[in-house]
Amino acid sequence: MSIRAWSLLLVLCGTIFLEGIDVAMLAVAVPTIRADLGLGTGTAAWIMSAYVLGYAGFTLLGGRAADLLGRRRMFLGWLAVFLVFSGLGGLAEEGWTLIVARFVTGVAAAFMTPAALSIITTSYAEGPQRNQALLVFAGTAAGGFSLGLVIGGLLTQLGWRWVFFAPVLLAAAILVAALRLVPKEPRPARTKGGFDLGGALTAAGAMLLLAYGVVRLEHGFQGWQVTAAAVAAGLLLAGAFVTVERRAATPLVRLGILRRASLVRADLGALLFVGSFFGFQFMATLYLQELRGWSSLQTALALLVLGVDAILAPTLTPRLVARFGNAKVILGGFVLAVGSYTLFLPVGPDWSYAAMFPTLLLSGLAFALAYGPLTIAGTEGIAEEEQGLASGLLTTATQFGSAVGIAAVTAVYGLSGGGLDGFRAALVVPLVMVALGAVITATGVRDRPGAPAEKAVERAVDLPDPATRVTV
Repeated sequence: MSIRAWSLLLVLCGTIFLEGIDVAMLAVAVPTIRADLGLGTGTAAWIMSAYVLGYAGFTLLGGRAADLLGRRRMFLGWLAVFLVFSGLGGLAEEGWTLIVARFVTGVAAAFMTPAALSIITTSYAEGPQRNQALLVFAGTAAGGFSLGLVIGGLLTQLGWRWVFFAPVLLAAAILVAALRLVPKEPRPARTKGGFDLGGALTAAGAMLLLAYGVVRLEHGFQGWQVTAAAVAAGLLLAGAFVTVERRAATPLVRLGILRRASLVRADLGALLFVGSFFGFQFMATLYLQELRGWSSLQTALALLVLGVDAILAPTLTPRLVARFGNAKVILGGFVLAVGSYTLFLPVGPDWSYAAMFPTLLLSGLAFALAYGPLTIAGTEGIAEEEQGLASGLLTTATQFGSAVGIAAVTAVYGLSGGGLDGFRAALVVPLVMVALGAVITATGVRDRPGAPAEKAVERAVDLPDPATRVTV
């Protein structure tokens, strides 16, 4: 790729790095924020949950908005919103203002991230070039989260407000570079029938209610009526959304896209894999800090090995995909994760770091093998005008996956009485999730790959357009 192509990729990867580092740093800083502002347990929990709610609730709408309103416009505009509300979070003096700031920041990420992903899938020719870009993007996402744990520990010692101000500086630098490098695109044509407002409202309402229900799972049976009501209302709105889309002249989401088995399989796989990964990482953090008494910085350094995927995703994974194909590499990642989590099941109260290291290393390797190829599979073969939608569906799946994984392990841990026994019981959750994902992924291993002639045609019609693609 040309220097300009790599520069554009660096800017877009900076966005997903920003999103990952922002979440990770806050996860480390929440205990300090709670103590400094005198927040209750519920309020402190909502500092994290508000972001998840905004992100998961609006990602589907954000992805489609990129297609309909312009990818560059959505990317730059919502990156600016992310910057502003990150700064407001750092200035917060009360819990409710911090929660509002985190919710809006999550909404901004819901529009910004799918736009960035769809810019990649429409700016780089489908095939090895796009695959390389997506694998770098995926590796950067994981690296941002892993490094965020360490950086968050360091910044929290300087003052928790720096956990909010540091992303502001990074976002500002990305915004300045993006204004120059993100290619301009033709103004999206107006669709007959206007904007699907009914679809937008029912989609956002359904996603918000379902995300809220998922977040509440961490409370177990406590207040289960509220949880059940939220999920039921979310499902009803989801049904209403389908009805609206079937009747709309210009639907927000073309339901026919869900007939693509490869897309549905990739999205389900991403939901289960990311959910298992974050569920395991959450329990590993709990084990080290609560059961072993390690500091937040010690814990972050111990988990840093998970970030090996940031190195392997753009280097090793492309070679494996070129040799064995997407499906087999994804399945290899799932199988490796099953073995990794199984190794950690008999964890003891005084395990040495050397005993934990194989699981942490294998988990990072599994992420490198699975996440990037899942991103490719979830956007491959989709028409350019629906790349934002495909990116939104994939991002929605990953966000719901992370919420389900963390909420489920928290609920099982609490219902099992906590302690080491509760920890071991909770570890079964990510193992079951990733095993189920392996089964789903295995169904795609025997799919017939495109014939060479078909691939040649795809490459021929996917030549870069100077108006919308970077020079590579």
